[in-house]
Amino acid sequence: MVGAAMHHREFDDDVASAPSSRDLTALEALAADLTAMDYTVDGVGSLLGGPAYSALGRDQLAPALLVARRLLRHDDGPDDDRNGGVGDPRAVPVLLWLLGEDVAEDDIRAAFPGLGVAGLEVLRLIEPAPGDAHQEPGDAYQEPDDVHQEPGDAGEILAPRSWRAAVELRPYASDVGGNLWVASDLGSEQRPGPLRHDHVLGIGGASLTLAQTVMRTPVERALDLGTGSGIQAFHLLPHARHVTLTDISERALAFARFNLLLNAPALGLDPRRPGERVSLRQGSLLEPVEGERFDLVVSNPPFVITPRTGEPAESYTYRDGGLAGDAIVATLVRELPGILTPGGAAQLLGNWEITEGTEWERRIRGFVPPGVDAWIIQREQLTPVQYAETWLRDAAENRDRDAYLASFAAYLADFASREVEGIGFGSVWLRRPHGPRDLVRVTLEEITHEIEQPVGPHLAAAVGRGDWLAEHTEQAASGVGVADEFLLVADDVTEERHQRPGAEHPGVILLRQGAGLRRTTLLSTELAGFVSACDGDLTAGQIAGALAMLLDRPDAAFTSELLLDVEQLIREGFLIPAP
Repeated sequence: MVGAAMHHREFDDDVASAPSSRDLTALEALAADLTAMDYTVDGVGSLLGGPAYSALGRDQLAPALLVARRLLRHDDGPDDDRNGGVGDPRAVPVLLWLLGEDVAEDDIRAAFPGLGVAGLEVLRLIEPAPGDAHQEPGDAYQEPDDVHQEPGDAGEILAPRSWRAAVELRPYASDVGGNLWVASDLGSEQRPGPLRHDHVLGIGGASLTLAQTVMRTPVERALDLGTGSGIQAFHLLPHARHVTLTDISERALAFARFNLLLNAPALGLDPRRPGERVSLRQGSLLEPVEGERFDLVVSNPPFVITPRTGEPAESYTYRDGGLAGDAIVATLVRELPGILTPGGAAQLLGNWEITEGTEWERRIRGFVPPGVDAWIIQREQLTPVQYAETWLRDAAENRDRDAYLASFAAYLADFASREVEGIGFGSVWLRRPHGPRDLVRVTLEEITHEIEQPVGPHLAAAVGRGDWLAEHTEQAASGVGVADEFLLVADDVTEERHQRPGAEHPGVILLRQGAGLRRTTLLSTELAGFVSACDGDLTAGQIAGALAMLLDRPDAAFTSELLLDVEQLIREGFLIPAP
């Protein structure tokens, strides 16, 4: 979340509408109870079973709800004496935080023996179910036995008989931090109705895409711009000495702070001195870090294009940056290089508009400032109609027919006002060169097929090959270039040939990658011959010279053009320098 401009400040406030992270003892008790119940991705999958768990991943709650209710029901078999007649306690967090169900207080008490019902309420993770009496929590966490009153006690304020989730608390299997938990706002599946305008998004497709895309190079200082619930910071902490998290929304920063402190041991944080590794700032765009420099910036910004003409659709801070069209992405692409250290990089996701009669590359290339390395990959392109469908459904705005039609019309009118015929989605990598003499390269490509995940290591390897080629390109003027290098075919590359029945030679020769970006490239006969000879025994120049003789093409232009094609195969990862 980025949003409109405002003065920034270091954030450590307690926000009433977000989970509380003030009581570290309660957080430790919560983590212990969740661990004891194996409330992890694998644990929940095992509890619900494959079909129900898979359906849950598709936002189909019914199968998981049937399983979890059966596990907790008292009339579905003999009670478990160890739980005082309560069903399987492992179903409690699933019912509460993944399925949005009301849960009886006795069941919650059995599932959370360390934290208790009062502790969960103090952390603002549960709230009384509608219609129940409410007992205000104390100012600080107390052991459950100290705060619970048995029915009939004199002066008693009755505690609720049942409770529901105040937020979502979802297990997360991170490739860098082990088993973690992420608090965010409940979605429309768990709590029907349109989302609140300051909704804090949890683990979504875009956040996972960015986490899988970021190149995990060790750095001193990293910035998570528009952090939301803090997912990117989870992945940054293992390879960044210090991470700064910014957001326009105080609720988002409160969620992020809660998530960092709840998962502090796994993330390498001292919960009593978090400032040694993380800093949370409230503010818009780059204003909270004015005058600072970072080695790495990552951002899943509010890039969704929201109507600014006619009857506007509801604004949601987690996705709406407050600017017309694709200006939020254009602004970040232009300004992020200014806060990078020499050699520093930025990676972000975004949407960009494609106007009638133009190619998608034209517009976004214009965002990139001079003297900056850039690699932009378009992964998807939607029509205005498809785009409106996607984002109105995202916020559950398709339930009121009249409001839905008005919002849909606003989207189409807004795009028409700028002659937009398509909206692209993809990733942007930017790098500030070390010095003014460094070669700068801007690459734009469209990759819509499935790629290997996480793709970040493959992107980093591609950047390394590009730097290696840049060094050799500088030498090309002296007649060296890649001619003196020994090359190998990458391990994941296969060759595919097609020819008409009875034909003497193949009409189509393809190279395919089985890993990384999984590119496919078409080869000429001479380039196919070159690749087949790349076993590390001959230099690129020797192979090119042999082909020139074999094909009776002794002119220098043939060799030069062939080696240019070879450079592109190296850049794309089909060929690699021999060690």
